[in-house]
Amino acid sequence: MRSSILGCCCVVLLSTVSSFAQNGGGPDVARLEAMAARVIGPAGMSGRVAAVDATPDGKVIWVGAATGGVWKSTGGGARWTPVFDDQPVSSIGAVAIDPHTPDVVWVGTGEGNPRNSAGVGNGVYRTRDAGRTWDHLGLIGTEKITRVVLHPRNPEVAYVAALGSSWGENRERGVYRTRDGGRTWKQVLFVDAKTGAADLVMDPRNPDRLVCAMWEHRRLPWHFHSGGPGSGIWATRDGGETWQRRTSEDGLPKGELGRIGLGVAASSPNVVYALVEAERSALHRSNDGGETWKKVNDDRGVNPRPFYYADIRVDPTNENRVYRLASLLDVSHDGGRTFETVLPFARVHPDHHAMWISDNGQMLINGSDGGIAISRDRGGSWRFVENLPLAQFYHVATDDSVPFNVYGGLQDNGSWRGPSRVFENGGIRNHHWREVGFGDGFGTVPVRGQDALAFCMSQGGNLMRSAWRTGERRNVRPPTPAGVDLRFAWNAGIALDPRHDGTLYYGSQFVHRSTDLGDSWSIISTDLTTNDPAKLKQSESGGLTRDVTAAENHCCVLTIAPSSREERVIWTGSDDGQVNVTRDAGEQWTNVTSAIQGLPPQTWCPHVEASCHSDGRAYVVFDDHRRANHTTYVYVTEDHGTSWKSLANPPASTSVGRPWGFAHVIEEDPVDQNLLWLGTEFGLWVSFDRGGQWTKWTHGVPTAPVRAIHTHDRDHDLVVATHGRGAFVIDDIRPLRKLRDATDARIRLSPVPPAVQARIRQPDGTRFTGDAMFKAKNRPNGALISFFVGDDSDPKKDEKEKLKVRIRDGKDEQLREWSVDVDLGLNRVTWDLRRDGESKSDDTSSERRRGGNRLPVVPGTYTLELALGDFVVRGPVQVLPDPRVPHDAEARRQHAEALATVDGWNARLTKAVDTLKDAVADLDLALGLLKDPATDGLKALKKDVQRVRDTATSLRDEVSHSGERQGIFDRGASIRSKVGRARRRLGSTWGAPSASDRAVMKTSKAVFDGFLTRFEAFKKQELAPIRRRVHEARLPLIR
Repeated sequence: MRSSILGCCCVVLLSTVSSFAQNGGGPDVARLEAMAARVIGPAGMSGRVAAVDATPDGKVIWVGAATGGVWKSTGGGARWTPVFDDQPVSSIGAVAIDPHTPDVVWVGTGEGNPRNSAGVGNGVYRTRDAGRTWDHLGLIGTEKITRVVLHPRNPEVAYVAALGSSWGENRERGVYRTRDGGRTWKQVLFVDAKTGAADLVMDPRNPDRLVCAMWEHRRLPWHFHSGGPGSGIWATRDGGETWQRRTSEDGLPKGELGRIGLGVAASSPNVVYALVEAERSALHRSNDGGETWKKVNDDRGVNPRPFYYADIRVDPTNENRVYRLASLLDVSHDGGRTFETVLPFARVHPDHHAMWISDNGQMLINGSDGGIAISRDRGGSWRFVENLPLAQFYHVATDDSVPFNVYGGLQDNGSWRGPSRVFENGGIRNHHWREVGFGDGFGTVPVRGQDALAFCMSQGGNLMRSAWRTGERRNVRPPTPAGVDLRFAWNAGIALDPRHDGTLYYGSQFVHRSTDLGDSWSIISTDLTTNDPAKLKQSESGGLTRDVTAAENHCCVLTIAPSSREERVIWTGSDDGQVNVTRDAGEQWTNVTSAIQGLPPQTWCPHVEASCHSDGRAYVVFDDHRRANHTTYVYVTEDHGTSWKSLANPPASTSVGRPWGFAHVIEEDPVDQNLLWLGTEFGLWVSFDRGGQWTKWTHGVPTAPVRAIHTHDRDHDLVVATHGRGAFVIDDIRPLRKLRDATDARIRLSPVPPAVQARIRQPDGTRFTGDAMFKAKNRPNGALISFFVGDDSDPKKDEKEKLKVRIRDGKDEQLREWSVDVDLGLNRVTWDLRRDGESKSDDTSSERRRGGNRLPVVPGTYTLELALGDFVVRGPVQVLPDPRVPHDAEARRQHAEALATVDGWNARLTKAVDTLKDAVADLDLALGLLKDPATDGLKALKKDVQRVRDTATSLRDEVSHSGERQGIFDRGASIRSKVGRARRRLGSTWGAPSASDRAVMKTSKAVFDGFLTRFEAFKKQELAPIRRRVHEARLPLIR
């Protein structure tokens, strides 16, 4: 049955099964919030934007991403916040701010530029509180909404232009109107089940006058056609009650029409422009509000690619200044007769889809395949918004660097390599990402053992071996055999052999193998597709405007999965639904598709996963949304494809555990065979029982198409690549393994991930970044400590509990202790790989405010101790040296010894300061008592108390100033600062103390010794006697 979008570190586990189970019997994922994913970008190339709107002053900007949700800026584009992440869909087609109340914003979901990878929506949403909460207003089946047009005076009236499905026929398309704020809708314009509303404009002075562009088009997995009898322009003068079609008799082109873009002049609303796709596409203009039309420009390039961009915008101050959004952004100053480029390829990413223009015509906000650009001088200069992470990944891979890097190809934005974390302050920034290849990016795989090499591709099988450090990008596409036309998909299958370095597999209709990194190739299969001639007409794709870009290449291998467990086993899946397997490295292949029950024939197969746990086991996902079927298809075989079991459809008697959305990828955990991850069009899903039940993972991963998932074998981090929100990392997923096997013990400890003790440097370029620079959250430096807190039946269980964390060395001596508040469920803290220092004074120096009294431990194995009430557990923590520099254990020992010596001096200074503070307090008390007239006979004592008090204060301030002084003083003059010179020198390295370091230590020691001598003399010769005298005078001193 077909369905549509309408349906459907240190790890410590403290829990009981009952306290961590949800209603369906599986673990309660809601309690795993502390394992929230980190977005790592990239944002330097951003991603496709479909809609933009702003308040009249341009300070509040709303952006609708093609598959990345809704974003908002309240500072004119400097800082951005995602506000739609928890909604069920992420593809946006339209955004409209209520002109009466800017906190009220309407969003139409489903992008209206129906390329082969376009997202889908489920109707209209509205926020009344500036994006904090959303109401779903219906129109679920529209799938793609191109415009939301609001009445300028009546906030209850709105119009929606619904394009409908591009992959099939449906009646939920055309123009809808609400007169009650979205509670009910009326379909006021419908042509047929093939034709939807591509554009809609309103006369701002007379909102009952609207002009609509209807578009008939159809996309198939192997073909695209734009144009048909349903396309055309309709106009209404009564708010949509009646519509009149405009034809060639009204001045429009004769014959079939395709997509049409509309623009109305706010300064002169009778002027309407229409960019019309036809046998000879042209720009037309109406001077009577859309009643009649006149052609003004039919140059061959006036409408270069209408299915993807057909938008026209008119300057609100000048009806003759017209902007055309296409591959480039062009402007006309003469009503469309001529155009000049205002935004060339070299300045901002091409392929423009959205634009907002301020009322004065000066500020332009442009949305393209590369994000947002803003001009404040009518296009004279532009600022690219570099902190919108909207990257649209297709695939993801990692290398074995420390930290490991993430590789992936992006829709229309090339192929990239970026770090999972950085040993730097300031987080992961755009400059950390390096371009590996250009063009539309797809599978990007690093070469094991050769950090500088990676394979990447662009559409149609254009394969490159990239030396990303030098910039060499060698074309290694397999040569075409004589008499055969190779068919490579838009997104061709690629895989490195997990057992043989240097062996690469690449998919056309065949499987190609190279054993020398692409220098030579052999074909090791027959045609593994249906080779259906009816589906091999990609050269004819486009309809009225030919569009041959490899997007409709078909009968191609999409996924190749060589087994890491069975050496000669290789699996493939194709875009026409053929699953094949070889058990002899390609000598013979078996098509196992017919054994998959409940799967529509020839359903797109984007991913096969060969199991690393069991011979014969493989997972496969299918995606049939390209035939208007949104059912989730996930299967597993245990016998090399002889039989299959569905993992996406639990028994009908249960309503829980079903994933939602057509599937893109499945990932089997390399350690726990029961832990599976699934990526669908609407997010990330997890199963703890090998697909018996699925739960959506929402912690840190927004609703977005999840196209690729990868578990790093060494670090056990999960990398999630989305098509619209960039890449995410869930750090250390080991707590999730064997989660269902948790015992009733209050505390359960699992292995501790090794922690790298790395030097943290300052980032390149800018230290002080302001708000407009992208800075992804870094993994905390140190040992990641994860623990579950379970229900111990304590009636106070809802209150926060205190957990003590202790670190001990090999002699079981305690080096560090701190307490943390914990909640039920998962908690995470980090040990910064430092031990407590001995000095614990109230020194207010910047070093102490940064925790400078703590000393770095040396690499080695330590013991972690956790105490929760009476429950105590222990486990080892391994501290690894920085892999970027040679490790000298003896040098580290000498360094630690010297640092401990200086720390001892500081401890003595701290004790002295505490003594002097107590003395000053006591003597101040005595002076207060000596003000009593009854003590007039003790004037000499009062004078001596004041003198000793002043001496104590002076000595205290010699060590470290109290902070009571105003202005900037010589901070280097204090004893602590002079002694601290040695500490600062030693703290600048982990190497053995140099001769200069020891010379500074000697000088600091002399200063320390000199002060200590004077301090001890003061205690003996002045402080002790004055205490005796005060005591003899019977003054009630406390100390």
